[in-house]
Amino acid sequence: MAFLEWRKFSFFDIHKNVDNGKVAECLQDTHVTATTSGNGHVVLCDVTGWAHLISRSWEVTSFKAYELTVSLAQQLPHDPYLVTIGDDEAGVNPLIKVWDWSRSDRHGNPTCARVSRAVPSHMRPTPATALAVHENKSLLAVGFLDGSVSLFRGVIARQRSGKMRTLPESGTSPITGLAFKGADKLFVVSRACVMVIWLGSERCVTLDAMGAAPACCVLADNHRLTVANNEALYCYTTEGRGPCYALEGEKVRLDWFRSYLVITTNETPNKSAASTSTAPAPKSHHITILDIQNKFIVFSKTFEEIDAVLTEWGSFYILTKNKEMIYLEEKDLQSKLTLLFKKNLYDVAIRIASSQHYDDAGLTEIYKQYGDHLYSKGDLKGAIDQYVKTIGWLETSYVIRKYLESRHLESLVQYLEELHKKKGCATEDHTTLLLTCYMKIDQHDQQGKLKEFINSKDKIIDFDVNVAIKVMRQVSVDDALSLAANHKRHDWYLKMMLEDKKDYRRALDYIVELEFEDADLYMRQYGHRLIQHEPEESTRFLKLLCTDYKPRSKPLVDEASLSGVTREPEYALPDDYIPMFLSNSERLIEFLEHMTQKQAGCSKLVFDALIEHYIHVW
Repeated sequence: MAFLEWRKFSFFDIHKNVDNGKVAECLQDTHVTATTSGNGHVVLCDVTGWAHLISRSWEVTSFKAYELTVSLAQQLPHDPYLVTIGDDEAGVNPLIKVWDWSRSDRHGNPTCARVSRAVPSHMRPTPATALAVHENKSLLAVGFLDGSVSLFRGVIARQRSGKMRTLPESGTSPITGLAFKGADKLFVVSRACVMVIWLGSERCVTLDAMGAAPACCVLADNHRLTVANNEALYCYTTEGRGPCYALEGEKVRLDWFRSYLVITTNETPNKSAASTSTAPAPKSHHITILDIQNKFIVFSKTFEEIDAVLTEWGSFYILTKNKEMIYLEEKDLQSKLTLLFKKNLYDVAIRIASSQHYDDAGLTEIYKQYGDHLYSKGDLKGAIDQYVKTIGWLETSYVIRKYLESRHLESLVQYLEELHKKKGCATEDHTTLLLTCYMKIDQHDQQGKLKEFINSKDKIIDFDVNVAIKVMRQVSVDDALSLAANHKRHDWYLKMMLEDKKDYRRALDYIVELEFEDADLYMRQYGHRLIQHEPEESTRFLKLLCTDYKPRSKPLVDEASLSGVTREPEYALPDDYIPMFLSNSERLIEFLEHMTQKQAGCSKLVFDALIEHYIHVW
């Protein structure tokens, strides 16, 4: 993927000379050789061997770290330890020094807690070219010009702790970058390749046969190594190479700030201008800041030659060659969103707000504005996709009114369906409207949305079934019956079957399938009507209900019976059903005779009723 395809924004404001010239004052007549930051300080080291500790208020503390020069430095992020590599004398291997600036010596300078020699594999004097110190303060790696890498294990701030050893052969190309991945792996970058070394077994694996220049690699988010060459950026994990991003230009350095990748490149001078001028054009660098997660370019600008890129105090600074300190202030989230809203870039606003954990109410407002924008452009489908995300926050009538007026029922149905999927959000009115829309869509387009809704036994959409049945009953009793049956609304099913369809046999067949409690309940409620219209079948069913009832859908022999578990018989009292036969003495006699023969200990009421109706028939 090419970065040129990414959207460009300006999310940083430039503030020049933020230190009031204090850095330039301490760096007079010298130039910076190493920079680092951490634990509330920025550290600049120069070619004359001085180290300068700079506080947040731009107070500078300078001390002589080496007699000759400082070549490498790393400040631990959460501890007062500064690790430097430099030279006290020429022609020998450089010295590693660990400074504890929480303690001062008798001259008021940071205490030098440890001094050791940086020794490569062959012991000959060789410049150190890369340094990495683990946050646990017990691992330190040094890379050399000859391609060797040495690892120190032990307490780095204790003089007689641990020892240095050379890691497996990593080639002869100069080491340009080192980065610990946890406490057990070390990324190694040289001019010729990218490697990873497992520190436990000291196994070295080459990840890529392509390396990078000094300062052109960085560990992003303590997880992924990013390496730059003149054609592209390459990402690596310990397992191998990951994404690649095309970005041409001579890279000077890579840095990581918060969630941003900061790329410094040499600015190519204008050819026509260079050909007409006799004096060499002043060197300049271009800073590009990338939001890798959201795939945006959030800052891009050319500066005069840059000596260092510094990140500390949650801020981002640039030190130019002429010692000017420039502060790049990131805009706050609300300012970014305002800028994006003006350009109608709501999709970008949503991605940025989400990545910065914007609260739900704030995100809802963005979704609403995005939906309004799309609606005004005529993209009603796109708008409803945004309005759906506001469910639970935005008043539903705001959306429903828009789509009722536009008569775009499909989009309205999508919104109402999502509304019903969010538990507790849909009201009876919403359910009624959804079903009405289904009916209108089916009427015009024959899509079968209503049938699909009715036949869905998995209640994915959370709706009031009673309300749905009530609405359906007004339009199609058959569909309402299907809905009631699917959702086991027995009362509704029997009510419609008897009152609307007047199909007494189907009503009785439905009751026969129910569990005992329900069958008893609905026979008490509708028994008189069923006996009146289906006397033979109703009487036969009551005989079963009042002796040993089992739903018709259940097998005669179930698993419990096979395993030897006896089932307690369930039966209703015949006394309760005598009044239902008062208009049909013959069926009542049939019923009571059956009960006296099959069930011992019938009540006096049963025998009295039987005798009474014998006389009545006779």
